[in-house]
Amino acid sequence: MRTVYAFLSLLTPFLISCGPREVSDNQTPPAADTLRYEAEHHIQNIRQLSFGGDNAEGYFSFDGNSIVFQATNESWGIPCDQIFVMPLDGTKGQKPPMLSTGKGRTTCAYFLAGDSTILYASTHLAADTCPQTPRTHQGKYVWGIHPEYDIFLADLKGNILQRLSSEPGYDAEATVSPDGSHIVFTSTRSGDLELWTMRPDGSELKQITKELGYDGGAFFSPDSKKLVFRASRPKSQEDVKAYQELLAQGLVQPTNMEIYVCNADGSELAQITSLGGANWAPFFHPGGEKIIFSSNHHTESGRIFNLFSIDLDGTNMEQITFDPTFDAFPMFSPDGSKLIFASNRNNKGTRDTNLFLADWVEH
Repeated sequence: MRTVYAFLSLLTPFLISCGPREVSDNQTPPAADTLRYEAEHHIQNIRQLSFGGDNAEGYFSFDGNSIVFQATNESWGIPCDQIFVMPLDGTKGQKPPMLSTGKGRTTCAYFLAGDSTILYASTHLAADTCPQTPRTHQGKYVWGIHPEYDIFLADLKGNILQRLSSEPGYDAEATVSPDGSHIVFTSTRSGDLELWTMRPDGSELKQITKELGYDGGAFFSPDSKKLVFRASRPKSQEDVKAYQELLAQGLVQPTNMEIYVCNADGSELAQITSLGGANWAPFFHPGGEKIIFSSNHHTESGRIFNLFSIDLDGTNMEQITFDPTFDAFPMFSPDGSKLIFASNRNNKGTRDTNLFLADWVEH
């Protein structure tokens, strides 16, 4: 999931890329709601949780008191994404505890039930260094799907407890059902980028999607009975050939993705959006009948990403955020009272992407 950062840095210099600024340990957040745009009626009392670098995919613990996230921050000595944990009030610019090994590149951390363990994907078994991530291939913007990624279970002291995947190829983008019974993740083990589920101990593997295209970034519904995810669906002979040729080289082109929903067993698959552009980072509204997601469909340039909500039947779409650069990776707290998301707001003209916490307001 994290590879979207390269995509955004190509689109506009105001979005995330290399060269994070230095951060002061005693930096304090702005006053409440100075970070909210006037049209953002569903969020209020916005608080900035991180300061400097590239921070994203902040996901709540089951008790709603902590957040795991991934960050690249040169001032912390972190050249590519590693996993960190912090309380809801943030760290005031100080480096939070790191839970990953500090080696390779990591992505998509998530708490397991009980909040004493997390899972995340990492390339550290292949090399200590950050894997190279190509940005273009023959003139096409691409993400690197690193086959070195595997999924690991770790405790909150950073000790790896178990390797949950060992098949050749890409295994990443793992999240956990609210009832704690299943993990969903993206894998190339069947030859394509498909969704799979398993138990928290790695047992009972099941392939969920089977249609050609990139299925990823999946989350369970509040009742753990459904999945929402982003997907590309190449249809023409030309597009299918291009997709397969890129995938054979460990690459995908992510500029055309829509939002899909299915039952947790893969049945009743339905396409929710048909907006064009990049629609991704979906998450269920606490009521289970709406989806919040990030999209650039509303701008001709494709350089602005905002959060939108939409009903499960594809109706009643509403724009949630109005930042003029980038908002993505939304997640509701377990009780539905708060929303965390990543944004370029308040970065003072730098390329920093930070995490923000807001109170959610229904209308």
